[in-house]
Order: sequence, then C-alpha cells, then structure tokens
Amino acid sequence: MTGAVPGHLLPVAERLCAAGHRLAALGLSPGSSGNLSERSGDAVVVTPTGIGLADLQPHLLSVTDAVGTHVAGARPSKEVPLHLAMYRREPDLAAVVHLHSPHVVAASCLPPFSAGSALPPATPYLVMRVGQAPLAPYAAPGSQELADGLTALPGRFTAALLAHHGSLAGGTGLDRAVDAAIELEEAARVVMLLSGSPARWLGDDAVRELTERYGTHWDLQTAG
Repeated sequence: MTGAVPGHLLPVAERLCAAGHRLAALGLSPGSSGNLSERSGDAVVVTPTGIGLADLQPHLLSVTDAVGTHVAGARPSKEVPLHLAMYRREPDLAAVVHLHSPHVVAASCLPPFSAGSALPPATPYLVMRVGQAPLAPYAAPGSQELADGLTALPGRFTAALLAHHGSLAGGTGLDRAVDAAIELEEAARVVMLLSGSPARWLGDDAVRELTERYGTHWDLQTAG
C-alpha cells in the first residue's frame, strides 16, 4: 500500500466498483478474475490484484501513472501493461474492461474468423457497439509479451480477444467499455451456439453501413 486513493479520484474508483459489481452479477467475472481501469488526466485508476469484481470497494483500488508506475492505493492488477497498451493504441479511450467471460474464452480457443476479427459479424450489435475484435496471440497472463502482442496487431480496433484467455474492451467512457465487453460475450455466445452449423453472417454492405453510422471499425479487406 502506498497510501489511499486520492480524494479527487474517488468518484472514478466508485464508478469502477459499480461497474465491477454489475459484471460480476451478470456472471461474467468468475472468481477473482477480470480487471477494469479508467483514465483521469495522467492517472489510471485500476482494480487491484487478488480481489474479485464483486468485492470491490473504492478504498481498495489502485492508482498508477501513465507508464504503469504504482503511485497510490493497493497493489494493482498484473494486467496493467495490457490496459496501457490499449490506451496507447487508441488515445480517445477513457476506460478498459478485461474479462474471462465463458463464451469469449471458448471462442478465443478457436481459429479467428479473419485476420481482422476473432468473431464474425454475426449480429448488427457486435458491429455497431464494438466493431472488429482481432485475436491477440497467446502469452502468459500479466506478461509484457501479452501487451506487446496486442500492440503488434494491425488495423484500428477498440476491443480484442486474447487467445486462451478472455476479452479486452475499451470505450470513450466506462459505461461504453462495459457495454462493449458484454456485447463481446453475447456475440461469442451466439457464435458458439452456431458452431458446426452452416451459419450466415452479415454481408459487406450491412457491415459497411453500420460502421459508418456508428463510428466503429471493421476492415472488410480482411474479412473471412
């Protein structure tokens, strides 16, 4: 512990706790898995290591600086490098959610749909709320190699699946990041239910119209 979360960051900590409780109640964060962060200026408020999202309390959270140095609160999640890698990719992101939700984990063990997205455009909601989510290569949880694998992925995206691991979803606000993480799990659930079936996905015209309307990213040149 290096001192409590500073008072001016307590509203951020409270938002993160409420989001964590919601995700845990939805069954998307088994055990002590999953972590959330939100940027505020040069500070990143992040959930701590070893505490389940259902048990989060504002005074238990952690604060790092923009390069991951621990500056206040409890010891941060080991996945801080992963969160920072997503922030560096997309400077407009204000929050990142990492989950081990069951259908996403299952989908992350399969070959990706395309070079640009682990999941196919099964529903309009995936395309309009998340966009493409590429599959990052496996590396040990909490390792710099995991973050480096995310950094090396080409193209624009604000979410990804982590091979054999889970999901990472960013948003311009915490609510949007949470909604994206939930939508990734729902899309993965649909894909897993269809596994082995001759499924039909949204066509290029539909995907193009949705991404243009909602400002998400889907590279049709890399579609499966």
